[in-house]
Amino acid sequence: MFEIATSLAFLLILAAFIAGLVDSIAGGGGLITVPALLLAGASPVEALATNKLQGTFGSATATLAYARAGHVRPREQLGMAAVSAAAGACGALVAHLIPVEVLRLAMPVILIGVALFFALKPGLSDDSRAARMRPATFTFTAVPLIAAYDGFFGPGTGSFFMMGFVLLAGYGVLKATAHTKFLNFASNLGSLMVFVFSGATWWATGLAMAAAQIAGAALGARLAVRIGARLIKPLLVVVSSLMAARLLWQALA
Repeated sequence: MFEIATSLAFLLILAAFIAGLVDSIAGGGGLITVPALLLAGASPVEALATNKLQGTFGSATATLAYARAGHVRPREQLGMAAVSAAAGACGALVAHLIPVEVLRLAMPVILIGVALFFALKPGLSDDSRAARMRPATFTFTAVPLIAAYDGFFGPGTGSFFMMGFVLLAGYGVLKATAHTKFLNFASNLGSLMVFVFSGATWWATGLAMAAAQIAGAALGARLAVRIGARLIKPLLVVVSSLMAARLLWQALA
């Protein structure tokens, strides 16, 4: 049934549930599922392709949960989502041209910066504030840069979208989280469309992980909606710090 032993598949399903829960609140789910897939015997391309498959379902579920709670209107975000999907696809297409080692060294520093921003920045709450960038400018600068990064590398994409919405668009923490999920879904979908043609996707395992992602993302989104910034901020700090630590360990090992 699965492309790997059933026992390994069940461990991947558990990892996907945890990843969906964490990712729907603070991002960083790929840092759980990609290493898990690699440990299960997937090649790097198989791991990335399968991760995009299951992650697309998780981000879609979180988007729907936030939309039902009234924190995001997907129709109003379609333009940004289209840009995110196109940039994610482009990122996946040029993945082999990017020096991955350079990214592995740079990303921990950036993620530590994200963690420090959310940990130390005073006044971060669910209240919106004045935007520093017009929506159109944000759509065609910040969105494609972050989405392209998601297509060719990935870890921390949700955190970067979150920071962009808070710092540049003036969104409150909960609203930023809700809007991040739709753009993350779009970039996942765009890059998945590229990876599908690689023939490297573990479809049976990936779809089973997707079901677990759906359950985890639904639970995480409900918790975020109920608790808001009091849950999102500390979890974002922890997740960003852990991602930075893991990437540093990988780069220096």
